[in-house]
Amino acid sequence: MGAADVVPGVSGGTIAFISGIYQELIDSINKVNFGVLKTFRTLGLKAAWKQINGGFLFSLVLGIGISILTFAKIITFSLAHYPILVWAFFFGLVIASIAFVMKDVDKWTLRSIIFLIFGTIVSYLVTIIEPTSSPDSYLYLFFSGFVAIIAMVLPGISGAFILLLMGSYTSIIKTINQFRDALFNLNWDLLQQTVLKLLTFAIGAIIGLKLFSKILHWMFQSHKNPTLALLIGFMIGSLNKIWPWKKTLTWRKDSAGIDIPLVEKSISPFSFDGNPQIVFAICLMLMGFLTIFILEKLGAKKD
Repeated sequence: MGAADVVPGVSGGTIAFISGIYQELIDSINKVNFGVLKTFRTLGLKAAWKQINGGFLFSLVLGIGISILTFAKIITFSLAHYPILVWAFFFGLVIASIAFVMKDVDKWTLRSIIFLIFGTIVSYLVTIIEPTSSPDSYLYLFFSGFVAIIAMVLPGISGAFILLLMGSYTSIIKTINQFRDALFNLNWDLLQQTVLKLLTFAIGAIIGLKLFSKILHWMFQSHKNPTLALLIGFMIGSLNKIWPWKKTLTWRKDSAGIDIPLVEKSISPFSFDGNPQIVFAICLMLMGFLTIFILEKLGAKKD
């Protein structure tokens, strides 16, 4: 999930969904409330930890954190130098995700189909909005965290791409890279600055996640099939963003100062200006598909 959340266009929620932990994630987040403090005071830490499914949440957050710190530079470098292959892998990944999630819909009704179409349209429109720039303020970082985390837990809507649209993506990735470098080099001044920024972003994300998890929990409990159809639509609409062959209309500089595409248009690989790398791209698509297949099997085994 951490690796996926770093990529603008891929959702960590998609990974959670097809690996079989999505509903447990939403339910566990929903259990984190003030009632836990009462349990802690009366029954102790062990009971409170069990109440919020603490082992699950701790393992997941730790994995996401380590992955983001590890992959932030790798992903930005790969997108700058091997964009077709990176997008091909994630395209195959999302295609497989759609196929597997559709199996979870018990019955396709008219309402579910309407939700599917609505989700597809909304997600597609998000992919064609032109990103903007924003002030690098703590208030805006808080707001960015609040909005992006909602997208990150929705399969098909990329939190990283939402950050890109809001103009915060470069700032967040740069801060993550600076935090890692400051940690390894024991640069305490830089570490203090980056921790403050990341903490502001994290607080916004935690509040947004908690509020939105209640809505998702209710949707899954009361309207499971339409909710699944909506999430599938989100994933279908996101395919436009992660189509490997694109024509770049405008550019932006990433956190390392490298020019990378900002506004793009999906085109045929045969109309691509340069080496389309069709054979390699197809191989990476298959790898992405197989990755989801393996995750789905592991998720089924877990269930």
